[in-house]
Amino acid sequence: MSNNDIIVSLDIGTSKVRAIIGEVVNGTINIIGVGSAESEGIRKGAIVDIDQTVHSIRSAIDHAERMVGIQISEVYVGISGNHISLQSSHGVVAVSNEDREIGEEDIDRVIQAARVIALPPEREIVGVVPKQYLVDGQEGINDPRGMIGVRLEVEATIITGAKTGIHNLMRVVEKSELKVAGLILMSLASGNLALSKDEKAVGTVLVDIGAGATTIAVFDEGNLVATSTIQIGGEFISNDISIGLHTQLEIAEKIKLKYGCASVDDSAPDQVFKVTRMGSNVEKEFSQVDLANIVEPRVEEIFQLIRAEVHRLGFGNLAGGYVLTGGTVCIPGILAIAQSELATSVRIAVPDFIGVRDPSYTSGVGIIQFVSKYMKNRNSGITKKVAAKTTKKSSDSQKPGWVDRVKNFFSEFI
Repeated sequence: MSNNDIIVSLDIGTSKVRAIIGEVVNGTINIIGVGSAESEGIRKGAIVDIDQTVHSIRSAIDHAERMVGIQISEVYVGISGNHISLQSSHGVVAVSNEDREIGEEDIDRVIQAARVIALPPEREIVGVVPKQYLVDGQEGINDPRGMIGVRLEVEATIITGAKTGIHNLMRVVEKSELKVAGLILMSLASGNLALSKDEKAVGTVLVDIGAGATTIAVFDEGNLVATSTIQIGGEFISNDISIGLHTQLEIAEKIKLKYGCASVDDSAPDQVFKVTRMGSNVEKEFSQVDLANIVEPRVEEIFQLIRAEVHRLGFGNLAGGYVLTGGTVCIPGILAIAQSELATSVRIAVPDFIGVRDPSYTSGVGIIQFVSKYMKNRNSGITKKVAAKTTKKSSDSQKPGWVDRVKNFFSEFI
């Protein structure tokens, strides 16, 4: 097999469904295909119509397939929402090898031991994130493979979610004639892409402002320590524009994308546009300043809510400040408002890959990078499987039950 592997991520958002195809060549990621479709059946980040969501997914997948000329049958799906929660866990096992060398099997067993926690019947484990390993009491080990020891422990974060949300997400993907290779927590994937090692170490808040919801992820001491979702996003800005200019929501969204500015001070009075008023054919002229007077108060409110939620989580004064991503942060002037409202250092994260240099692609590209790094550090069997399932090659030669083993194996490190 060649060293080229194909990884496909699926980001199902409130305004857009994005399918991104990444090719990993000798450890380097190239984005070779991007498919995007208007999101139907999603409200505030939650699935409200299965059939409409399936149609949006198929449109995005077909778009990506045409760009690259391959058939996609397996995807890594991003998951988020206010039903996601984190809890700490601890696993302990005895090293099984006679020579006491820690191997893959020992790591798998200690992760399985960490999964043994009491959960309410309506919740399900999405994944396990190891924070550190301990070998015979020695702490701070990131990768214990090859080390000699008798007792292997892991301190891990268990990611759980509501069964209803998880199963509905998997249902729409499977009804789109796709197989779910793994569920990836989008906060974790975005953090691995958008934040530096130092930012995660000193403490940084990653804020993904989407159309229907804003996801907050707090990283400290190198790990994801808290996550939360508030039900406000770019759609609220569009709704305010629709009301303020007395026009249709669809027109308001287009005006926001073309003329929107989050800061009155940064807006241009000489940039004017005409809007068809609702209920009539009469057009009225507005300036960008008029638009900014509508947008700025809502953007200020969004950041006030973000700051209040971060303080509620108990992480109000992290040294790394805030990093913003998501489609809504593309509005000009939003950084200045964020810096003013959050009263700390703020920057906007943009993926550094050709074709996806836009904050709205951070989650999708982050999933690809997360999976690529994971496969690089593990055995190559999973790599082969991903490549086989995402190209037009027949998968008949795969052993029965292999897919299930891979999916279970992968879920441990999501």
